[in-house]
Amino acid sequence: MKENTILQNFYKTLEVKGYRGQIISAKHIPDLRNDIRKYHEQNLIYPELYKEYKAYFEFEPDVDFAQINSLFVIAVPVPQFKVSFHWNKKEISLLIPPTYLHGLEIINKVKELLTEILKPDGYNIAYATLPQKTLAVRSGLAEYGRNNITYVLGMGSFHRLTAFYSDFLVEQDNWQELRIMDMCKECSACVRKCPTGAIPTDRFLLRVERCLTYHNEQPGDISFPDWIDPTWHNCLVGCLHCQKVCPANKKVINWTEPGPTFSEEETKLILSGKNIDQLSEETKKKIEEHDLLDYFEVIPRNLGVWL
Repeated sequence: MKENTILQNFYKTLEVKGYRGQIISAKHIPDLRNDIRKYHEQNLIYPELYKEYKAYFEFEPDVDFAQINSLFVIAVPVPQFKVSFHWNKKEISLLIPPTYLHGLEIINKVKELLTEILKPDGYNIAYATLPQKTLAVRSGLAEYGRNNITYVLGMGSFHRLTAFYSDFLVEQDNWQELRIMDMCKECSACVRKCPTGAIPTDRFLLRVERCLTYHNEQPGDISFPDWIDPTWHNCLVGCLHCQKVCPANKKVINWTEPGPTFSEEETKLILSGKNIDQLSEETKKKIEEHDLLDYFEVIPRNLGVWL
């Protein structure tokens, strides 16, 4: 009875917040690892990507409570953000796709929400660093697009996933096969729109080594490969080519929130590769308030392509 009350409270709270979520048994933790291991052994995961995210792919739960009984995965709707730069007396506005900014803020909001639901009955939670997209699809919360991005009902790809371990014992089991959206079977819009050929038709996994997002997330001292045409760039970081044309995003694709605006003087300093501490307090405050600090190193190179 207590389990049912908690579950009802969980789903009702998510509905009020405009979130979506699912809970699965912790017995599926080995299955999550096996999903990634299988692709790695088949050499379908780009080696450099696997090396970069090895701890994430080969995750080991670390909690301060006795036993992990369940996994909570929640999708929070998020917009794309517009960042503006003044240059040569013109204003250039560039987008940052959903999922990039305000991640810690979202984690803390979801953590607070779950704590309010579970703590009164003595249950605990801990943030889970693991393959969240795989978990979301396996739980039935999301479906994959052909572009390997997850899509959630009512949110499209405009969401951020977050996951938590808990000692809450759940009997329901929503574990499902990995699958792509039904609409993808008759649609190739993202395949045709991707300028780099990163979205294949002969396999499920993206060709990360061809993905524009992968290359413009690299440290600023790494140059773009010669085969990347500068006209392909469409965001300050990341890429929106495939998401813009996806029918599943029809209702959300124009959801854009304002980010910071940088003056011409600020833009010059950012382009020069100055350390964050060498900027004015006003500029630093803009970068920190809009959660751009993690991407500050890549901005000069990516912005330089546009300017």
